[in-house]
Amino acid sequence: MPNIALITGASAGIGREFARYHAEKGGDMIITARRGDALDELKAEIEAKHSVSVTTIALDLGAADGADKLYEAVKGQRIDILINNAGFGGHGRFVDRDLADDHAMIDLNIDALVTLCHRIGKDMVAQGSGKILNVSSTAAYMAGPLQATYFATKAFVSSFSQALDEEMREHGVTVTALEPGYVETEFSAVANLENTALTSGGGATARSAAKYGYDAMRRGELRAINDPKLRFILNWVFPWMPNRMKLKQMRKMQEKTG
Repeated sequence: MPNIALITGASAGIGREFARYHAEKGGDMIITARRGDALDELKAEIEAKHSVSVTTIALDLGAADGADKLYEAVKGQRIDILINNAGFGGHGRFVDRDLADDHAMIDLNIDALVTLCHRIGKDMVAQGSGKILNVSSTAAYMAGPLQATYFATKAFVSSFSQALDEEMREHGVTVTALEPGYVETEFSAVANLENTALTSGGGATARSAAKYGYDAMRRGELRAINDPKLRFILNWVFPWMPNRMKLKQMRKMQEKTG
């Protein structure tokens, strides 16, 4: 049974755990990220432990032609699973942030994901099968003062993923949005979220989040929230709260405490 995965943002965090878990399932893979040395280390680790093949592609997916370069590198190979994991966030008032940083966030979190879904999704439809897992966030369910652009990108990812699933399911392709709560990775440091209520309580492990999302993708689920408590709150409590209350709560969670 074909089982080849393309995993973006695989050098660390959830992306690295996707690669390890896919290898445990006996799948070959193509992994990509900017840090080639980290990819090479992961390749060596996985191939030493499992009878699978790992191909590494080091590139900047967020660059203007990054996603197209990646597709050109894999074009012609059968891809059974696409995991769009690459992405980043950033803390601060929108007008105080460097606008170039937010444009870069949109380029990676949205534009690159859309391009890969189009290019590889089209190939999957042609072959009559495939699974796409887009890593979104519980941020997709709300607006995020002090992370305005990041939250908006994840709302896009979740909405886009559901629409694609409806369009492509009849052709044998399913699309799942993984919407984790806070996960303990280097994401918080890169996004400058230390010393906020959002991160102070700890979070899920990258391994548990990756496993939850991967298994949900295999089942063809539309949306997958790894935290049962958050899943209940976001589906059954949050929709009934006044918007101003939600905005104030989210801002408070992301304000620096020290």
